[in-house]
Order: sequence, then C-alpha cells, then structure tokens
Amino acid sequence: MRCPFCQSEDTQVKDSRPAEDGASIRRRRSCNACGARFTTFERVQLRELTVLKSDGRRVAFDREKLARSIRVALRKRPVNEDQVERIVTGIQRRLESEGAEELTSKAIGQRVMEVLRELDPVAYVRFASVYENFRDAKDFHAFLGSLDNS
Repeated sequence: MRCPFCQSEDTQVKDSRPAEDGASIRRRRSCNACGARFTTFERVQLRELTVLKSDGRRVAFDREKLARSIRVALRKRPVNEDQVERIVTGIQRRLESEGAEELTSKAIGQRVMEVLRELDPVAYVRFASVYENFRDAKDFHAFLGSLDNS
C-alpha cells in the first residue's frame, strides 16, 4: 500500500480489525519512510460496475460518491455514520449481485430512494429533490402529494 503522504510503498500494517459489521477490514498502517500513520479499508468486490450516465458517458462506480450523496440527504438527521456505511454496502452488494456489469445512474438512484423512503422521510424528500431535479415549490408539492397517496 502506497503512503498517501510521501508516496512510498514501504508501509507496514500495525493493526487490523473487522469493520462495518464484518463487511470490511480496517487496517492501521505506518509508513517506514516518513513515519506517518493512516487507515485503509479492505472490502470484497464481486465485480467491476460501470455506470451509464444520463448524458451517455460511462464511468466506474464510485462508492464514495454514493456515500456522499446519502450523507447530504441525511445531514442533521438522526442517522449515524455506521448506518450510512451499512446502507452504502447494502446498495453496492445488491447492485453487484444483480449480475449486470453496467447499470444506469437512474437505477442506482432508485435503490437509494427505496432505502431512504423506509429509513427517513425527510432524507427521502431531500434526495428526491436532487434526483428528480425539482425546479420550484410546485415540484415539492406534487411529490409530497404523491407520498400521501401511497
């Protein structure tokens, strides 16, 4: 593992332990060249996922981008970081296990919407406002009206 500070490849694992309910391994590392310490996480990856964006571009699936968008929706809500990691891991596992190596950004957004709808209604509306590209208050009103009917 390359040191993020000095780029040396001479690093050493000092401590390892399970993280995210056993879904990953957290490793504390030390750089022998500069002495810096840093943490890495090791996760199982079933397959390489490619995301087909709405503009036609293809990009590699980015777990951190997914986590950031969920964190933004959940900001100042009663959900802790461990729950966010479990949500992201669950969505990623589900996407990997479906077998398709290429999926649309819309399909990923739908998975997030399903999880947030069950977890926190405010986060669900926040995420939907970006995902559905709400333009004004009428869009919110229509969306909230559809929630009452379902």
